[in-house]
Amino acid sequence: MNSALNERAPATERRRRRRTPFRRARRVGERISALGVKVDLVRPEEVMLYIAQAVAAGRPARVANHNAHSIYLTKKNPDFAAFFTQADLIEIDSTPLIFFTRALGLHSRRFHRCTYLDWRDHFWSVAARNNWRVFYLGGAPGVAAEAGRRLARRYPGVDIQVRDGFFDMTPGGPENEAVLAQIAQAQPQILFVGMGMPRQEIWIHANQPRLPPCVVLSVGAAFDYEAEVQYPAPRWMGRIGVEWLFRLVGDPKRLYYRYCIEPWWLIGPALADIRTAIGEGRLFRSSRGRPNDSDRPQADTRHLA
Repeated sequence: MNSALNERAPATERRRRRRTPFRRARRVGERISALGVKVDLVRPEEVMLYIAQAVAAGRPARVANHNAHSIYLTKKNPDFAAFFTQADLIEIDSTPLIFFTRALGLHSRRFHRCTYLDWRDHFWSVAARNNWRVFYLGGAPGVAAEAGRRLARRYPGVDIQVRDGFFDMTPGGPENEAVLAQIAQAQPQILFVGMGMPRQEIWIHANQPRLPPCVVLSVGAAFDYEAEVQYPAPRWMGRIGVEWLFRLVGDPKRLYYRYCIEPWWLIGPALADIRTAIGEGRLFRSSRGRPNDSDRPQADTRHLA
C-alpha cells in the first residue's frame, strides 16, 4: 500500500483535551524487576515520546511489552526470553502485574499500564503530521491490507505498507528472505510486527540485525483491531484488571489454558518476590514520595507536535 490512498480524506485531529504532563527523561528507578523479568514504568505519553525521539534521530530501537502470558513464555522458550534481553523499552500490558508490583512496594501506578491500544490514536496522529513511513507485518491475508486502507483514509500523510504474517520464517528460507527484502525496500521508520506471541518476538530477535534502522514494536492483534475483525475489550476493563475475562469469554477454547492454567506457573516467582520484599521491609509499603525538581513530570511537545 502506498500513500496514494492518503489523499481521500482530511486528517483527523487526535487531541481533544490538554495533554497530561509526563516525564521527559528516563529515570534510574523506571526499570523494575518482578516475577523474574524486567519492565519499565512508563505512561503511554512517555512511550510515544521515546518512539518520536528515536525516529527523529534515526536510531533503531526495540519496544516490547510484558503480561502474565509473556512472563510464562519466558520460562518455557529461551529464544522468546532472549528477545526481551535486548528490548530498549518494555511496557506493562497487565493491570494485575501493576497491582502486584505496587504490593511489593515498587512505585508502579495504574497509569503505567500501557500497550498499543492506549497510545494508538496519539501514534497515528503524530505519524500523519510527520509523514512517517510505517510497515506492518502480520495478520491473516487481507486483514492488514484492510487495516492499512482504513488508517490511510483517517490519517493522511502516513505512508503505510503491509505484509501478512503467513509465511515460513525459517532463517535463510526464501519466504523469510522475501519479507526482509520487502521491508528493506520500504525503509520504514516504524515496523509493527503482529504475529502473536511467541512468534512475533522470535522473528524480531532473529531478524533485527538485517532490518533497516527503525523502531520495531511487537503489537499482537493490533491491525486485527484496526480492520475490526477482532474487537478489543473496553479500556475500563483493562484499567480494573479484567480484560482477560472479556477475551476468555470471547474465545474460551483458545484462551482457557492461557488465563486459567498458565498463571499457576508464576506462583513460585511471586513467592520469591514477596520474600525479598519482606526482607527489605517494603511489602505493602507505598513508595510514594515527593520527587525532586529534576524528576517532576513536565509536558514535552517538541517531538509530539
